[in-house]
Amino acid sequence: MKHVMLLFLSFVLSGVAAGQGKDGRQLLIETDQAWSQAASEGKDVEKVVAFWADDAIIVPSGAPIVSGKAAIRDYVKQSFDTPGFKISWKTLDASISSDGTMGYTTAESSFTFPGPDGKLQTQSGRGVAIWRRASNGNWVCVYDTWNHGPESGS
Repeated sequence: MKHVMLLFLSFVLSGVAAGQGKDGRQLLIETDQAWSQAASEGKDVEKVVAFWADDAIIVPSGAPIVSGKAAIRDYVKQSFDTPGFKISWKTLDASISSDGTMGYTTAESSFTFPGPDGKLQTQSGRGVAIWRRASNGNWVCVYDTWNHGPESGS
């Protein structure tokens, strides 16, 4: 009986240590919100890029597909280096697979950048991110896409 109890305690404690004690959906929402916070600060490229998997793909609205972490790093750095650039998003929903290995989030975003005339413009957007649970229990984004949201008042 002692061995069974020790085995049970070992299993419970290893699950908590791996982040399994927290609801997977809630952990995914918190991860997406932490990512938004890091991106909105617009300073630490590596902190933002760390949320993507090495094999991630992003599909920016109206721009070429960006594949792999090195290319994504360049894309984020170029964005952060753009004078006046800002981005943030609010997670609207999240869902995870029954086995807890995949998930998605939806969000509404706001981004500011220089327009063709050089003046800053802010646009709203909508996005979907597909996530995979890494072996360490953390969520990493594997596919990220967004588009322009409706105009104000629509």
